[in-house]
Amino acid sequence: MTTMTHDIPAVPGITACIAAEAAGTFLLVFALVGAASYTAVFPDEHGTLGIGLLGVAVTLGLVVMIGASAFGPVSGGHFNPAVTIALAVAGRHRWADVGAYVLAQFVGGTLGAAVLLLLAGQGSRGFLAATLDGGFASNGYGSQSPAGFTLLGVAIAETVGTALFATVILRVTGPRGSAVPAPVVIGATLTILLLTLIPISNASLNPARSFATAVFAGPEWLAQWWAFLVFPVLGGAIAGAAARVRATER
Repeated sequence: MTTMTHDIPAVPGITACIAAEAAGTFLLVFALVGAASYTAVFPDEHGTLGIGLLGVAVTLGLVVMIGASAFGPVSGGHFNPAVTIALAVAGRHRWADVGAYVLAQFVGGTLGAAVLLLLAGQGSRGFLAATLDGGFASNGYGSQSPAGFTLLGVAIAETVGTALFATVILRVTGPRGSAVPAPVVIGATLTILLLTLIPISNASLNPARSFATAVFAGPEWLAQWWAFLVFPVLGGAIAGAAARVRATER
């Protein structure tokens, strides 16, 4: 979910970039949603040995570190439309490539969710139905928020959370860099944000991740997906605009 260069880079061909973004987003959704849907409460309904919310948050942090390290040198390792928008607004990514990146992220994420459901169908009787009935780790507000948060609460959380996340990315991959490797800082930031936002909205911060589960979970979840497109993109754009202003003031 980060770019590994400081300015608009001379990246590999767009085909390689698209493939890297699709693969990285596939990995992100497959690991995150798999952990949230299957492992969080395994092996029983009491979550005796399950990894819980902390385990889900750490899973995302780790998978982002891995994805950014593996695919970042090819595409920048965004894996998130809000991050791509933030980088473009900041002048650190070509607007001409935004559409291709975003499409690759949606395709990769949706395929990751589809493979998880294919695996769920090979589980015990009723496992697939239970996974979908539980919302398939989708994001929501109101009655579909884990703790019943309103749309306004979710809007604030997703906008602020994504703005903070994108700001961290822009700072640690900027000209001054970071003493700690950027993928580590970015992954750790996501872990902290998930621990804060899971009760509010199930922590999206990523329109592609939200669509990937909502499209399978059912119309009631898909009907709320717009919020997890609008507010993370808004947060990313705010972070990108702030970074551009700072750059022009230097």
